[in-house]
Amino acid sequence: MEASSLRSRDFKNILLIKLSAIGDVVHTFPVLNKLRRRYPKARIDWLVTPEIAELLRSNPAISTVIEFPRDEWSRPWQAAPYLSAARLIATLRAARYDLALDLQGQLRSAVFAFTSGAPVRIGFDGPRAALWKTLSRKIPDEAKKHAWQGAREGSFLAYTHHIALPMLDLHPVERYLGVAPMLGLDDAAPDFSFPIPQEATTRIDALLDYYDIGKAKPLAVMAPGTSWETKQWRRDGFAEVARHFLKKSFAVTLIGSDGERGLCAEIAQLAPGAVNLAGETMLSELAALIRRATICVSNDSGPMHLAVALDRPVVSVFGPTDPVWAGPYRRADAVLRAELPCSPCYLRELHRCPHGHACMQNVGAAAVIERVDDIIAKLPRRATLATSQARPR
Repeated sequence: MEASSLRSRDFKNILLIKLSAIGDVVHTFPVLNKLRRRYPKARIDWLVTPEIAELLRSNPAISTVIEFPRDEWSRPWQAAPYLSAARLIATLRAARYDLALDLQGQLRSAVFAFTSGAPVRIGFDGPRAALWKTLSRKIPDEAKKHAWQGAREGSFLAYTHHIALPMLDLHPVERYLGVAPMLGLDDAAPDFSFPIPQEATTRIDALLDYYDIGKAKPLAVMAPGTSWETKQWRRDGFAEVARHFLKKSFAVTLIGSDGERGLCAEIAQLAPGAVNLAGETMLSELAALIRRATICVSNDSGPMHLAVALDRPVVSVFGPTDPVWAGPYRRADAVLRAELPCSPCYLRELHRCPHGHACMQNVGAAAVIERVDDIIAKLPRRATLATSQARPR
């Protein structure tokens, strides 16, 4: 099919592939919402990992959430992952998709796009060295080794049509929306809206009541955890910021996964009065909590992107990653960096950093507090109160 004819085609069965991570899934919401407006009667299914599926299930723009059990592939010598993959492929083929849109751009996602049998398969173009010439700023060589430059692992070979990028300096939201002109999607501003189930809000109400966090107090939500060792800001830094909030009569909650419970407990011990909610919320409940927040403080992490999608103020410490490529969307004032010549590097493990993790160590708590206070001071007076009347999604 000619690319020009895609704009007028009325697709009936659409497979959207974005497997992970939380931030990347949130960045895909504007594409989902545009797809639903463009094809109001279409079946739109989303292929995602089980860990994130719960956040999507209540979304009326999605017809079916299909799970890809990625963790099974940690044991590739067993039969389970291959049997699961075979069942998943059979499920996809039975749906008879006429369009598969792969915004993951990796081998495994491309395999599912191809084996779905969809005659139109859209994904990113392959890496092109010429794109580096579009940069107007200098990027460290280490970052160039790891930075996203196009569809990875040869996945572009599985697509019938490619999203061509005009430049590398694009936020993922803008990169994903590169499909919009191809399909005739509207050119309105990105719409991140997604529903939060009432039961998630009720659960957060109960949790805050249990910890005696009243609705009359402004709420600071802090997310100190991250999936990369190198993205982790200092525990004592988070604790100092938490103590500052507490002195200003904020309620402070520390959030994260069950595996981050110990990290948050250490910070709570250094900041008496902060409440450790790590491991106590599902993703939809986490969204309900963030929606209540006056402000969020984080590293480069999924909760940061949830806060942006929910239109909550956020301050984030960045080091090994580039805020142009991974930062809070259109929130340049939310980012704090040490501005070192070695950063960004995109190294994930601390032992590989030859500079003593200076990019994160050199960001002081005083600078974070100053940025937090500046952002709060600019909020409308009543916006500083964390109430249940936050704008519904």
